[in-house]
Amino acid sequence: MSNELIINSTQDGERIALLQDKRLIEYHFDRNDTAYSVGDIFLGTVKKVMPGLNAAFIDIGYQKDAFLHYGDLGENFPSLVKWGRGVQSQKITVGPLKTFQFDGTLDKVGKIDATLKKSQQLLVQIVKEPISTKGPRLSTDISMAGRYLVLVPFSNTISVSKKIVSRTERDRLKRLIASIKPENFGVIIRTVAEGREVAELDRDMQNMVEKWNTLFLNLKAGKPNDKILGELGRTSSMLRDMLNESFDAITVDSPAMYEEMRSYLQQIAPDKLGLLKLHTGKVKVFEHYGIEKQLKTLFGKAVTVPGGGYLVIEHTEALHVVDVNSGNKSNQEGDQEATALHVNLSAAKEVARQLRLRDMGGIIVVDFIDMKSGESRKKVEDAVHSIMKHDKARYTILPITKFGLLQITRQRVRPAEAIVTGEVCPTCGGTGKISASILVTDEIDNSIDDLLVAQNQSGITLSVHPFLHAYYTKGLVSRQMKWYLKYYKWVKVMKDTSLGLTEYRIEDEHGEEIELHSAAAAMSRLQDREIEILD
Repeated sequence: MSNELIINSTQDGERIALLQDKRLIEYHFDRNDTAYSVGDIFLGTVKKVMPGLNAAFIDIGYQKDAFLHYGDLGENFPSLVKWGRGVQSQKITVGPLKTFQFDGTLDKVGKIDATLKKSQQLLVQIVKEPISTKGPRLSTDISMAGRYLVLVPFSNTISVSKKIVSRTERDRLKRLIASIKPENFGVIIRTVAEGREVAELDRDMQNMVEKWNTLFLNLKAGKPNDKILGELGRTSSMLRDMLNESFDAITVDSPAMYEEMRSYLQQIAPDKLGLLKLHTGKVKVFEHYGIEKQLKTLFGKAVTVPGGGYLVIEHTEALHVVDVNSGNKSNQEGDQEATALHVNLSAAKEVARQLRLRDMGGIIVVDFIDMKSGESRKKVEDAVHSIMKHDKARYTILPITKFGLLQITRQRVRPAEAIVTGEVCPTCGGTGKISASILVTDEIDNSIDDLLVAQNQSGITLSVHPFLHAYYTKGLVSRQMKWYLKYYKWVKVMKDTSLGLTEYRIEDEHGEEIELHSAAAAMSRLQDREIEILD
């Protein structure tokens, strides 16, 4: 089984696709304007204490106050508060906790109003990004994640992932970590640490200790609502959490991102540097790997199931509903039960894939085709369990009910990914007013002439629908070549299936989109202006 990570850099952020045997199984959009990511640590200010909820609302600079429940304070909360005050008052002048005296543990059944006061400042970490109308969810149980280890300050406990089942390996890892961990820091050993040597674990430990020292220095000069320590970007965190022996390639299309990823790989896994590639082909990287087409087919309301059948996926504020339908599979098997089982088994795989792909969380209800046999229902349940064991998010699966409903709860830490697969009418743009489609090539020619002559641009790239791409690039002397012979400047023409037939986009040599005002649009504005004057 091959795994490939494909990263497409855009003006709005990075689009990240994880392919398994060339099939898309995870998709993320790491937007540049997202200031709040899971793992970020802020110096928050208590705005409201709500005894009825046993929680508080914390100001971290977001438009809505973040939510902090008493249960998310963590047992080491008194020590965190004591240390934070000491750093801000300059009484604590060093980052290591070797000489720090703990301040007891928090009562597990205490009250929030006896623990927090209005306007109090404290370190908080985002555990759930803003979703819908809700602000971020916070915790004060601070931790710093590495590739193999998680560093937990104000603790001396060493824990091992439950997925490491070998008693010998668990004991070996505990002994190694006990010999290298700094004093007054606890450590959680992650699943990927299994079989690793002490040198790799120590390098990971030192990286996290450096993060803690950075947090200490930033807190000394920190002001309320400041971000004290930022988590890795979505791309780097995916590499950190997922990079393993089964990875075949990591492909990026931006030289800047290539250097960033190279630097990060050099730190966490120098032996994996050979997997990193820079895409320099004429076709865009998502087009080259067939990802654009997969996105269009996998994010719609109806999704085809390989081998027959289809899913209908509906999203609401409270839950996600998935309806399994047999489609044209109904006549393929010998009897109704066999047909239902066959379609449901295929659908179970696609449902598990869709949960990861769309990052769906909360309550998910799957309405499978009715099966009379308890044995058949058990087979479908087992199939869902087997496929979802690769899911990084925490989840719970309940047995199929007699109505054929399977209920799943899945950890939700970010908004679900949503891609609009329906396209705006390429002729009218949804306005009901159109310009003649035959004029699109004239508009492009005029725009190219204006940019190359009047504005003296060079190195520009024209992105068009594949039909127009063929129109401009094919032939003994193509129109693209005629531009070169006319202007002595080469115009790069790129295919983009996301564009309509009469749409086009032009970018400068730095990849920035150039604002264009077509003649038709200018004429329309002029006519509207004349009507206003007459009125």
